[in-house]
Amino acid sequence: MSTTLFRRPARRVGPAMPTDQVDLQEPPSLPQPQSSSLSMVLMYLPMALMAGAMMMMMMQPGRASGPMMYVGGGLMGTAMILMLVSQLLRAQTDRKHQLTGDRRDYLRYLAQTRRQVRKTLGEQHRASTWVHPAPGSLWSLVLSYRLWERRAAHEDFGEVRIGLGPQRAAVKMVPPQTKPVEDLEPLAAHALRRFLRAYTTLPSAPIAVYLRGFARVQMRGEPDAERALVRAMLAQLASFHSPSDLVIAVCAGDEQRPEWDWVKWLPHAQDDDRRDGAGPLRMISDNVTELERMLGGEVFTERPRFEPSTPVTASESFVVIVVDGVTVPAGHRFAGAGYRNAVVIDMDGALKWQASRSVLHLEVDSEQIRTVNFDRAGRESTKPLCRPDAMSFAAASSLARAISPNRVGTSNDTSEPLATDYELTTLLGISDARTFDTDRLRRGRSAWQRLRVPIGIAGNGTPIELDIKESAEDGMGPHGMLVGATGSGKSELLRTLVLGLVTTHPSDELNLVLVDFKGGAAFLGFEKLPHTSAVITNLVDELELVDRMQDALTGEMNRRQELLRSAGNYSSRRDYEKARRSGVPLDPMPSLFVVVDEFSEMLVSKPEFIDVFAMIGRLGRSLGVHLLLASQRLDEGRISKVETHLSYRIGLRTFSAMDSRAVIGVPDAYELPSGPGNGYLRSDTQTLMRFKAAYVSGPYRTPRRQRSREVIEEQLVAFSGKFIEPRVRRTEEPAEEQPEGESQLSVVDVLIEKLQGVGPAAHQVWLPPMRFSPTLDELLPPLLDDPESGVRAADRKTSDGLRVPLGLIDLPAQQRRELLTIDLSGAEGHIGVAGGPQAGKSTLVRTLIAALALNHSAREVQFYCLDFGGGSLAPLVGLPHVGSVANRLDRDRVSRTVQEVMNLMMRRELFFQNNNLDSMVSYRRARRQGKFQEDPYGDVFLVVDGWHTVRQEFEELENRFQEIATRGLTYGIHLVITSGRWSDMRAWLRGVLGTRLELRLGDPIDSEVNSRLAAKVPNQPGRGLTMDKQHFQIALPRIDGRSSVDDLADSVQDLVDAMAVPGAPKAPPVRLLPAEVHISELPAPQPGVAGLPKIALGIDDVDLAPLWHDFDVTPHLMLFGDTESGKTNMLRHIAKSIAAHYTPKQARIMFADLRRELYDSVPADYHLGYSVAGDGFGTTVDEATGLLTKRLPGPEITPDRLPKRDWWHGGELYIIVDDHELIQSGMNNPLQSLTSLLPQASDIGLHLIIARSTSGASRAMMDQVIRRMWELGTPAMLMSCPKDEGKFLGDLRPKTLPPGRAQFVNRRRTVRMLQTPLLDPEPARAG
Repeated sequence: MSTTLFRRPARRVGPAMPTDQVDLQEPPSLPQPQSSSLSMVLMYLPMALMAGAMMMMMMQPGRASGPMMYVGGGLMGTAMILMLVSQLLRAQTDRKHQLTGDRRDYLRYLAQTRRQVRKTLGEQHRASTWVHPAPGSLWSLVLSYRLWERRAAHEDFGEVRIGLGPQRAAVKMVPPQTKPVEDLEPLAAHALRRFLRAYTTLPSAPIAVYLRGFARVQMRGEPDAERALVRAMLAQLASFHSPSDLVIAVCAGDEQRPEWDWVKWLPHAQDDDRRDGAGPLRMISDNVTELERMLGGEVFTERPRFEPSTPVTASESFVVIVVDGVTVPAGHRFAGAGYRNAVVIDMDGALKWQASRSVLHLEVDSEQIRTVNFDRAGRESTKPLCRPDAMSFAAASSLARAISPNRVGTSNDTSEPLATDYELTTLLGISDARTFDTDRLRRGRSAWQRLRVPIGIAGNGTPIELDIKESAEDGMGPHGMLVGATGSGKSELLRTLVLGLVTTHPSDELNLVLVDFKGGAAFLGFEKLPHTSAVITNLVDELELVDRMQDALTGEMNRRQELLRSAGNYSSRRDYEKARRSGVPLDPMPSLFVVVDEFSEMLVSKPEFIDVFAMIGRLGRSLGVHLLLASQRLDEGRISKVETHLSYRIGLRTFSAMDSRAVIGVPDAYELPSGPGNGYLRSDTQTLMRFKAAYVSGPYRTPRRQRSREVIEEQLVAFSGKFIEPRVRRTEEPAEEQPEGESQLSVVDVLIEKLQGVGPAAHQVWLPPMRFSPTLDELLPPLLDDPESGVRAADRKTSDGLRVPLGLIDLPAQQRRELLTIDLSGAEGHIGVAGGPQAGKSTLVRTLIAALALNHSAREVQFYCLDFGGGSLAPLVGLPHVGSVANRLDRDRVSRTVQEVMNLMMRRELFFQNNNLDSMVSYRRARRQGKFQEDPYGDVFLVVDGWHTVRQEFEELENRFQEIATRGLTYGIHLVITSGRWSDMRAWLRGVLGTRLELRLGDPIDSEVNSRLAAKVPNQPGRGLTMDKQHFQIALPRIDGRSSVDDLADSVQDLVDAMAVPGAPKAPPVRLLPAEVHISELPAPQPGVAGLPKIALGIDDVDLAPLWHDFDVTPHLMLFGDTESGKTNMLRHIAKSIAAHYTPKQARIMFADLRRELYDSVPADYHLGYSVAGDGFGTTVDEATGLLTKRLPGPEITPDRLPKRDWWHGGELYIIVDDHELIQSGMNNPLQSLTSLLPQASDIGLHLIIARSTSGASRAMMDQVIRRMWELGTPAMLMSCPKDEGKFLGDLRPKTLPPGRAQFVNRRRTVRMLQTPLLDPEPARAG
């Protein structure tokens, strides 16, 4: 069958539907009587009385009277009565005459109005039958110019006639406001009611159904009447709607299929893209699934759920599906949510009847159609609607055959430009978006066409073009605005405009910056274009990106200004390009088109961004930067700064007339049709053009080649609705294969694919945010696997000292990134890091350690870590460069680590002095030359991850840290401090931190850089600010190139394992106090200067050497400790040491031992007294006091004799008191008598050693003896003590310590940790 391309003319206007309004007059009211009978009687009563009086006067007795007098009086009375009666009759007659006249006038008025209304109803009937003709007259319509006259933009698209019935009159008759009915003239009021009943409806008028408002039309009743009705409906749809806008599909069972065989002739039911042996595939099936595949497969089934009155587009036609005699699977969308722009007509109850607003239920028989409604309980109720239309099978088949030869041409319909959809490729003259020649298209454009591109069709059918050149070049201006409500086609117009520009301009002439504040679907895929300098989307969820975009745009403006200046001080891009075209060797400077979608919402979130728009508006003309602002609404108050720079305005359909007036100056945009793409372009203050925008999101279709007649003749078969297997084509040329997935591709996809890689890539304005952290191997030189030292950097820049990269500095304004490097070899050798929780502080420390370790050997740098940040540094303990990692609970290792560093600093101070080294630079140089190789230390880093813990739990170490911070850099000792806030660090510490890095803070107000900038740091671990106010991202401590943090711990361990090579040098470990010290490990008591013993109390934590107590220098000793802490063991050790040093004649020991645990500590020969009660001990002390008092030196003793002690004879007296708190009872203190002798104890041979419990120790310090001993500088040992006891020995904080461990306070109040000895192999009983 041959086909004919039918060119649809513009839709002619049919008879107009009347819109008159008739204001009916009020019926006449009943006339009121002029006066009542009583009033008339009262009016004539005086006359009657006067007449009666005259009669009585005339008839008085005594007067002459005659018959005539009586006759006269009677006549006078009769006349008066007649006069009264005549007046009453006259009033009644006048009222009837008035009522008759009013009724005649009103009926005459109704007769005139009736003729007018009948004429209007006739016009309405002609207009209705023009729009919805009878099924029998459709054959003449399809042979006329009215074929397929309805477009998708028309209001009656999808409207179909179903029968004849009463229709509301188009003319509006307004009933009058009347008086109460009883006051109206009855006949006139009845005539008015009959008039209203007769002419408010039009009988036998076409009744139509708006199919686009329903997802389903379900029918029941007489099958023949139903099929006749549906045939009539499909016939009307096929006659008025073109196959490009409407698709008809039938799903019928085998028995019913012959009833629908006529549909095969309709071009609406044929798929020209798929063919079988009989030609285009007919969309008639007996299976729902197969029918969906015919309708496009996933393209159809992926349509959203039904939405009434959704605009029909070129890519989504309106689909009418007839279901007759088939089974619809349970849960199918036909019976549920339906499909957008599709309606299912169910004729045999295949779909369940249930109440729904999107379903029209009809009962159909040969005489009447009734609507079926459901109440809340689900009960049905019917209401008559109309008499059904009917069309026989033969009539429908004849009509379909008459329509079948016609086809819609592939070119756009220009008969009604504003009601037709246009593809951009058509306006650009591109026949195939996949194969067109871009160079040829661009070469054919003149200089006048630069930055000029068609965006749609005007009302006269000519393309409407947008020219964004400045006015001096005959353009509309470089900057503009686009405003359109939701569904108006704003995003599609932006895509059309951008694609039109890039298709017609090479990337060295035009670049793009595309910004979508919300979402990003508008510019999806545009980043593939070589023209794209930036695609910035979804800013609403990450407002910090708005500031980044501000930096990027500002940086690009500055870059262009600098380029013009450095190239020769050109005043504008126009002069620059003119010089380049004349032969001056200059790089191209493309125009930059900046498109910002949803700019109004951006200004709500970031009002200060208007300054950037104003800057572009002010400087963009000379720098070649063009700006288009798009939004759904316009807030005039927010754009005042930039409004004067916007030259052209585009207004699509707006939300309100006010929005329209703000954009284009008139309210017309508010009155635009609801279809997408309708709009106005205001190019200047005088010109306003209506247009229909082109689109690029429609499906891409490959142009097909025409087949020869011989091939078609070989395929002639019987034409039917069933699928016919095609025969083998012997003479047909191989058809072009359709690219896989082409049916899913849109024109925009094909154009982007075509332009991808055509031309040089644009200069990147947008530096994407650093979403992922770099890794160390990306920042360092290439890594080598050295068998001697493990993995290391190939190029170790030892000459640069301690300069290593830590991450990347983000410079969006300069559109680049730089390495974040730190140099720790000089005054900036101490590092401070502040950051909130989970900000990446520990990761930064690990990165620093790993970077230094990869660039330096374990002889050059060493790390000693205090890990108070949760254990993140623990995996580094295996690194050769790491000497120790101590956590918060390992207090001994913490203290020893700090002390080791302190010891190193003191040794180096002496070493530098002895070797004439002026600085660490000289020391490093000497070590590189091979000197001082015996020193195992290089640059030492004391790392504290969590300074707050130091202040809270290790306050006694702060003085040491202060000393290290002050003098450490001179001797190669560096501090690395992390803290949650800068304020947690004291001023002395912040002042020496030369390298400071600020990660994201918990409260930006704590920032030492800038609180506003700190608030903009992304909530991403490792992000922060340098002191130069630059954003940075810390690298991850891994060398496998992966940016994931999920397995960071494993990667750190892999790094440690790769560097931990056997035989490689290692950092010296931190030496710790032994957990136990046996008495045999300590030296024996040694004589002091005066012969008194020096006893080794244990091993201290400073030198890890014996701590000596010289009884000549400090004759007394105090011990404090909790139960089972080792006090008694220490007293036993002192007693044994005394006995080992002296003979019984040289020294005696007086014990106060209520628990009798020291009895056998020394031989009985050494006992001067052994008291087990306070009273007895007091007596013994008093006796001893008397003897000791005699030893006090008198005035004759010269100073040189005091050390000799030659004025008295006898041995030394050692008083050892265990459990001092038990020997006191109330105010009785057995030691009270010794108080006066304590200051001169060394001169008289008195030594007091007291041990007591820490329970109530603060009160014990008020004891006169103990207080006096403390005042005299007596050393004290504080063993394990609960923290809640508080400080009682100066500023010494109590600690919970293992048995035998003590804090030793010497006479200078210096504190050292001490491990006391065990006297026996088994732990001795402790007190």
